[in-house]
Amino acid sequence: MIEKMMFLSINGPKSDIDRVVCKYLSKYEIHLENALSELKTVKNLKPYLEMNPYHEWLTKLSRFTDFIAPERLKEPAAWTPSFTEITALIRSLETEVQSLQEQLEAVTKEKEAKEILLHSIKPFFNFDYDIHQVLQFKFIRYRFGRIERDYYEKFEKYAYSDLETVFFKCHRDAHYVWGIYFVPSGEHTKVDAVFTSLHFERIYIPDEYEGTAKEAYNKLAELLSSYEEQIASYKEQINALISAKIDEIVAAKHSLESLSRNFDVRKVAACTTDHSQDFYILCGWLPEREAIAFEQDIANDENVFCIVEDDHDNLLNQPPTRLKNLRLIRPFEMFVKMYGLPSYHEMDPTLFVALTYAFLFGAMFGDVGQGLVLVLGGYLLYHFKKIPLAAIISCAGMFSTIFGFLFGSFFGFEDVIPALWLHPTKHMTTLPFIGRLNTVFVLSIALGMFLILLCMIFQIRNAIKTKDTEYTWFDTNGLAGFLFYAAVVTIVMLFMTGQKLPAGILLVIMFLVPLVLIILKEPLTDFIKQKADFMPKQKGMFLVQSVFEIFEILLSYFSNTLSFVRIGAFAISHAAMMEVVLMLAGVQNGGSPNWIVIILGNVFVCGMEGLIVGIQVLRLEYYELFSRFYKGTGREFKPFTTK
Repeated sequence: MIEKMMFLSINGPKSDIDRVVCKYLSKYEIHLENALSELKTVKNLKPYLEMNPYHEWLTKLSRFTDFIAPERLKEPAAWTPSFTEITALIRSLETEVQSLQEQLEAVTKEKEAKEILLHSIKPFFNFDYDIHQVLQFKFIRYRFGRIERDYYEKFEKYAYSDLETVFFKCHRDAHYVWGIYFVPSGEHTKVDAVFTSLHFERIYIPDEYEGTAKEAYNKLAELLSSYEEQIASYKEQINALISAKIDEIVAAKHSLESLSRNFDVRKVAACTTDHSQDFYILCGWLPEREAIAFEQDIANDENVFCIVEDDHDNLLNQPPTRLKNLRLIRPFEMFVKMYGLPSYHEMDPTLFVALTYAFLFGAMFGDVGQGLVLVLGGYLLYHFKKIPLAAIISCAGMFSTIFGFLFGSFFGFEDVIPALWLHPTKHMTTLPFIGRLNTVFVLSIALGMFLILLCMIFQIRNAIKTKDTEYTWFDTNGLAGFLFYAAVVTIVMLFMTGQKLPAGILLVIMFLVPLVLIILKEPLTDFIKQKADFMPKQKGMFLVQSVFEIFEILLSYFSNTLSFVRIGAFAISHAAMMEVVLMLAGVQNGGSPNWIVIILGNVFVCGMEGLIVGIQVLRLEYYELFSRFYKGTGREFKPFTTK
């Protein structure tokens, strides 16, 4: 269900806003609106402009909270320090920790610089010459770098012997060859051009090495190791200082975040002046029970004035949507939110989804053993991981178990327990002009007709609540569509059961009148609203359009109804797949069954078919049912603070 909302307009002296927010609003989950947008008819309103003084202190505190485990920071604070105590704590920490942090940052920068040097020298590890001396050459040009292996092979084969250069290979991998080429100063332009054409990538080596590349590498590695030890030592000292005050830091963080959040209420507040005194105005939505409690809370406070608006028709924006359902069906809100939250005046379809989704899943996947596996697996996942989909799987598994008893199926075996109703693959029904047809197909179509009619009733209810004349009376899912489809269902039922059909004139009325109303829905709606030009101007085009519209309406009714055949198809498919598993396991041959095949087959069928059935049921929900009555255009209820 959707919680009833009340619109509150709260005002008082501008200097008193912090006290009101901390003392009253922080105790309630209120969805704040921008007062300037909501109160457009009120004159002389201006925004509440003021910088948040707590952001700076939060930034300073974050330098110390980075050393605390995230789980510890999420724990509730044991006490609530004042802002004066918080600033004193941060200054104290800065005095004690800042010098250590500066040394830590300096060593970290040095370490990063040396890592860059180490990375640049590593490919030339096999160059057994003094790097510093090479970098001092005056008459010989040198180039450190790498070249792709394909280009290097071409260079070695076709160009190397013709150039005044020496290429010293240092390292190679699957893609590149690292090395140094030397060239006389007078020839470097030509040689550089050749290497550039071969996509030679230069690596600039800084003159900071001593000895050979191997010696420089080892020295750098030792230096990096000493830097890591220093960094670990500084972190250990900082952690020791912070650990001694961890409770105070956590409490300060929670208090600062609360103060900052409460201060940011000014972003949606408005200011006005009356008799040279400034007042703030806050607007927002509260659930009805909390709005009543809030009024009682501020009843004796002379500096707080509140107006509660119950008539939503006078407001510019529709109320936000907050769903409130029983704990058992609450996980199914996930499917509703995936489609879109219901608007405030819409029906909350969560209960409908919970019942139909679990029921249809069970009908399409009826097996006692596999159903119990889904129940247990879904429950454990939800219990430990709190995954909403796991709870949905567990609920669907309950109905799979029920239908497993009705179908007499236990891990694919149909002779272990008796079928309380029928076996999907064996039970047949004889219908006029059709002949023998599988019973589950017939019942699937009947169930689909019932659900479509039910969704049309939901649509009529929604349209009446929003006072939408067209959707109430003349829409394909309104009263006219309901009467037409109900007439079709009635005639089909009478015909299939061999009952006497109504007279021809009555049939014409039952079928044609609702269709005519649907075709003329726009002119009839304009006529009811007393518009002057309610008839279409281009009557010929309107007639042609109406013919195509009739065809589309009839086709949509037929295709939507026929879509429910998949319920029976998957019920039969599940039984057939398990027969294949049992056949592969040798159960039907009368010998000793292969239990490994049976177990693996059940795991495969349970996983694959469970996933496919879950998707197919969700498709039925969205395309065949939701599309008839549900728009999902609501906006989420977002309180500025959570209790």
